[in-house]
Amino acid sequence: MAATTHTVTNQPPPLVGYDVFAADAALTEGVARHVPPALRAEVRGELGELGRAAGSAHAQRWGAQADGNPPVLRTHDRYGHRVDEVEFHPAWHRLLGHAVSAGLTDAWSRPAGHVRRTAGFLVWTQAEAGHGCPLSMTHAAVPALRADPALAAEWEPLLTSRVYEPGLRPVAEKPGALAGMAMTEKQGGSDVRAITTRAEPLAGDGEYVLTGHKWFCSAPMSDAFLVLARTSGDASRRADGDGLTCFLLPRVLPDGSRNAFRVQRLKDKLGNRANASAEVEFDGTTWARRVGEEGRGVATIFEMVMATRLDCVTGSAAVMRQAVAQALHHTAYRHAFGTPLADRPLMRNVLADLALESEAATALALRLAAAYDADTDQERHFLRLAVPAAKFWVTKRCTPVAAEALECLGGNGYVAESGMPRLLRESPLNSVWEGSGNIQALDVLRALRREPAALHAFLTEIGTARGADHRLDGAIKGLLTELADLEGIEARARRLAERLALVLQGSLLVRYAPPEVADAFCASRLGTDHGACFGTLPHTLDLRSIVARARPVAAG
Repeated sequence: MAATTHTVTNQPPPLVGYDVFAADAALTEGVARHVPPALRAEVRGELGELGRAAGSAHAQRWGAQADGNPPVLRTHDRYGHRVDEVEFHPAWHRLLGHAVSAGLTDAWSRPAGHVRRTAGFLVWTQAEAGHGCPLSMTHAAVPALRADPALAAEWEPLLTSRVYEPGLRPVAEKPGALAGMAMTEKQGGSDVRAITTRAEPLAGDGEYVLTGHKWFCSAPMSDAFLVLARTSGDASRRADGDGLTCFLLPRVLPDGSRNAFRVQRLKDKLGNRANASAEVEFDGTTWARRVGEEGRGVATIFEMVMATRLDCVTGSAAVMRQAVAQALHHTAYRHAFGTPLADRPLMRNVLADLALESEAATALALRLAAAYDADTDQERHFLRLAVPAAKFWVTKRCTPVAAEALECLGGNGYVAESGMPRLLRESPLNSVWEGSGNIQALDVLRALRREPAALHAFLTEIGTARGADHRLDGAIKGLLTELADLEGIEARARRLAERLALVLQGSLLVRYAPPEVADAFCASRLGTDHGACFGTLPHTLDLRSIVARARPVAAG
């Protein structure tokens, strides 16, 4: 008998069989803060059920399988008929089906709907982030479709349904539907003014045919898509900054025939590999319905863009939380120099610093969701400025957090089986999607210039924490100085967006987080006592408590 050559020691057990929701103190406290008392038990129950599913072995297996088996494009059937279908691994359908049944496409029709959906999205996409794209698009299509009451009446019940049924056929025959979006063109990028897709009216009211090419179409297996195109009457409207029209494009027409929606190829992406992103063409016979007024497409679709930007913040918070959870779990079991790695002072500093970033992102995502639920003029003005600032900052913090968390696992973290490389590949996505950093920073400037009430609402929000921490007070003062100086403001737009987001995060943590968390955030993010990398927090802070608060604990 061959001798055993080694015994595996000093390796942590897998982080599995735990409640992803209950193990996240920042998330559970935030949900309790923003949900009315009468609903808390119900919401806690539904999120706990989702959290246990997300932390289960089968959900983790589905995530790995979906990422490891990317979708495949099938342009024709065996007989040569054009079908333009995208095939997914069964694990993708299980993930998406569980998410839909949990209400992750339905925030608009239930009390505290956005907070509970945002929390659920943050929990469930930790199992696998790619299927979050169709969830986000479907959820965000609802406010855009409400520009046309007839379309909303037809589609909203399907998009908010708890039933997931894949496959292309007339939506009147389906219990639920998914929506995608196709905006970006290869000659335009983020500049929608460069869109050249054309729409020609038909005899039917609101009916058009489209001709054009979309460079990025999200979730091409969906039942319908929101797209922007130019009508013959749009040219005269370009002076108002819009000049485009929004359309709803179904994949299958009411008579059961396939719409002319030609999928040219799927993108081979850095991350988000379980999800399909495609190039598509409309051939001049592609049928669509107008949504909203002709020539006001950007205004019509704006609420959809805002909703998907919030999901970018939430998705980045989810990636950060999972990365930090894995780092905390690994270092709690891994021993070095006679003690758990997490107890070494230098590692504790790194872990605490990562935990601060994760908690600040979670608190901000939930605050934005709560503003959607409140739906007052004050909160709508607040969102107009806070959403692009948050999208700019939180999504940019995701990649360095994922990279540092991977390093906490050392060489083990660099191996694909650990799951950390998947998180790292996913981490830049939300900064690029729905407008990259410069677009968000410029949108901050646009809100400041065009909507003075947005700045007033934002300052009112952060003002509620004034006097609680001198570093936060100093940061607010510095922000006001920055806002008062408009010289070269476009070149400083990123700096301004960053400051807005940091001050907002600081105000939330000062008001709601434990003192040790707020103290550490203000000292390192709003004060001057911090280095350029993670793990440079002042050693006098209560880092042990910060790490203990953030650590996930598996059941048993």
